[in-house]
Amino acid sequence: MPAIRGLGHVGQVLNVRKATASIGWLLTLIGVVLPWSARAAGAAPVTGTIILVAAGVLAVVLGVSLRTPQPAVWLWSGLAGVPAAVSAVLSSTAATGNGTELARDAAHLATQAVFVTLLAGLARRRLRTDLSSVVPDALIVGLGAWTVLWVVLLQPAMPASGSMAGATAVRGVALALLSVVLFLVATTLFADSSPSPSLLAGLAAVLLCGTGLVLQLVDARDGTALAPGVIAATFQSAGWLAIAMVVHPTSRSLLIPAVRRSTPPLLTRLVATTASMGAPIVLLAVTDPADTADRVVRTASVSVLAVAVMVRVVQSARANARTQENLLRNAQTDPLTGLPNRAAMLDLVTSAAERAWGTPRQPTVLFIDVDRFKTINDSLGHSAGDTVLLEVAGRLLAAVPRHAHVGRISGDEFVVLDPATETATQAAVLAERVLDSLREPVGVSGGDMFVSASIGVAMAVRGLGLSADEVLRHADTAMYRAKAAGRNCIAFFDDSMVETVTHRLDIETALHRALERNELHLVHQPIVDTDLGAVVGFEALMRWDRGAGSGGTVSPAEFIPVAEETGTIVPLGSWALLDSLTQLRRWIDSGVCPAGTSVSVNVSARQLHDPGFVAVVTEALSRSGVSPDQLWLEVTESVMITEPEQTLVALRNLNSAGVRVAVDDFGTGYSSLSLLQRFPIQRIKVDRTFVHALSLAPASQSIVRTIIAMAEALGADVVAEGVETPEQMAILRSLSCTKAQGYLISHPVTADAVPNAVLAIEDTSWRS
Repeated sequence: MPAIRGLGHVGQVLNVRKATASIGWLLTLIGVVLPWSARAAGAAPVTGTIILVAAGVLAVVLGVSLRTPQPAVWLWSGLAGVPAAVSAVLSSTAATGNGTELARDAAHLATQAVFVTLLAGLARRRLRTDLSSVVPDALIVGLGAWTVLWVVLLQPAMPASGSMAGATAVRGVALALLSVVLFLVATTLFADSSPSPSLLAGLAAVLLCGTGLVLQLVDARDGTALAPGVIAATFQSAGWLAIAMVVHPTSRSLLIPAVRRSTPPLLTRLVATTASMGAPIVLLAVTDPADTADRVVRTASVSVLAVAVMVRVVQSARANARTQENLLRNAQTDPLTGLPNRAAMLDLVTSAAERAWGTPRQPTVLFIDVDRFKTINDSLGHSAGDTVLLEVAGRLLAAVPRHAHVGRISGDEFVVLDPATETATQAAVLAERVLDSLREPVGVSGGDMFVSASIGVAMAVRGLGLSADEVLRHADTAMYRAKAAGRNCIAFFDDSMVETVTHRLDIETALHRALERNELHLVHQPIVDTDLGAVVGFEALMRWDRGAGSGGTVSPAEFIPVAEETGTIVPLGSWALLDSLTQLRRWIDSGVCPAGTSVSVNVSARQLHDPGFVAVVTEALSRSGVSPDQLWLEVTESVMITEPEQTLVALRNLNSAGVRVAVDDFGTGYSSLSLLQRFPIQRIKVDRTFVHALSLAPASQSIVRTIIAMAEALGADVVAEGVETPEQMAILRSLSCTKAQGYLISHPVTADAVPNAVLAIEDTSWRS
């Protein structure tokens, strides 16, 4: 119930905001239409002012009851509204021949003074942008407006003596304040802060009050008479807009920092400042000074305007230079460490190679990769990872000579350039110094952490003309050799690495198209019962033949790791599952093997971690018509150790559906009884290394005997791999190993050769 009531309160608030927003827009429309319609209809200006005052009172009551604006907004609106209302009333009575001119001018002066105070406070509280660029533009607008007002209004209204006594002095001060008001309005509109509807309505009301003042002065000039009610209608429109400002719900945000615009109003500022500079210049050019005082004011005004323009031009030039400098620095600097990025390091390597031309120097590039950095990010968070990177950057800077350069070219990869090395020995000393600098633990929020790195070293050898990108790529290649060698070590680049990397890239690229080009196929190695000599299953093995013109046969030991690393093993494994099950169904239906014959398919960690793997296996069983208990999925111990929870979930789901699981190459990895107990294992395959040693090392027989006993205790059967001699087979039978596979029984054969292979196995001479 509290949650429902809370939602109901939120709905009420939203409804109130929609209602007040609608009222605000309606009042804006009234302010634009009603006063001028009344003037056109010949209504008395006093009547419109009375209606305006009544509407203002109702708006106050409505706003207080709905609590739309903040109390401070009411205070500010009241301070501005009193003198503005007085100006409107006096202008209305003046239209009917009542009121004094001096009182009206004094009210205008008070209004502009209040506007200056309130707008200054508003600009200070709202603006988020740097005012150093906004203020000069606004100052140009204010000075330009002052110059125009002086020439057009104030100077012609002065007595012939040139004195500014009485009403003329009051008008002069009011016009000066109006220039300041225009300056503050321009400051607010030119800022990067996005104006709200309430703010725009309020600024429009201020500008209309200023327009009313100007029209009042124009009407007071000899020989000039405005249409009746125009001045009063102007002030009345300003009043309606002021009421709309207070009623609109965005009035609550008038006195808080505004949201920055996505696009600053640069074009508006440019047009306004250009017009403010051009109008005074044109006006001064086409009019002559009336007297010495006029000439002095004109000269002073134009001089100050010129200074403001010059300051703005200088400021713009400096800002542009700073922007260009920042852009260049950001384009060549890593944002986290402040080190040169990849582009900057390539420029430095190029420059070092050019300066070394014709000298004994051979600049050295170290490519440094933080070992297992992803584990740090995943376990401790990215903030800890950033701490490690900053610490590594600091240590690299401290370890290298002053003339060397350190850069960060990607996430956890750094590059060191020493342009002064001459020999490989010097390069090795530098690399050792860098590696030693990382041996001390790094302090993070979770405690101390030891960080290691793999370093690849390449030199810009004289005479080879290597580009900077090639040198960096050679160092990167050497770094991967260091990682393959066990990490936390150094590797120097040599030409053989290029061949290795090129060959691997060729395999990786061709593997993506191998399936659609029908280059992949399966071979099948029979698994037999050692007592009966009958085929009880097959192991499906993947082979890749690219053709004579494309590299020939590729070893599984070569392309399977690439497929697992790139993720290509997922679609390849799906194909292998369906193809092997389909072949088994065909052999059973044609009588090649008994109905209970099974097929074993190897699966990798990438397949087991694929969310769709269980569905892939289920679909392959359904499409082939093979019973789930005839499918064995072979996994290695390393697969069970890598993210065991994900692997365990997938295998348990499949096992519950009837699919059986075997541990391949048992004994060569991290053999663990706890793993065997946790996972749904029904078969253990003894690795060929133990089988080969059966007749050579008595200890191997003990190991195999132990594995068989352990499997029996777990309720799993045992398959011996790699049986090649009758002696090995005899020993396995004596150890009660019930199943075996190997060259003694049959080599892996293609699907078409399986029937002949099964017939050949019926010759039991290998069992003797």
